[in-house]
Amino acid sequence: MSIEDRINATVKNLEGKGQEVMGDLTGNPQDREEGRAKQSEAEVQHTVENIKDDIKRAID
Repeated sequence: MSIEDRINATVKNLEGKGQEVMGDLTGNPQDREEGRAKQSEAEVQHTVENIKDDIKRAID
């Protein structure tokens, strides 16, 4: 488990949420979709870290 990777994923998620909200406020669908994409990437990163943790626990 890398705490740095988790922090990066959380930051990406927050950036995505902010970008999605700005897209909603400005009516810019491209910003809204890019924000959602960033959130999806962050979710994948968190899932990868969870799998790493599970493997580490199984080995230990």
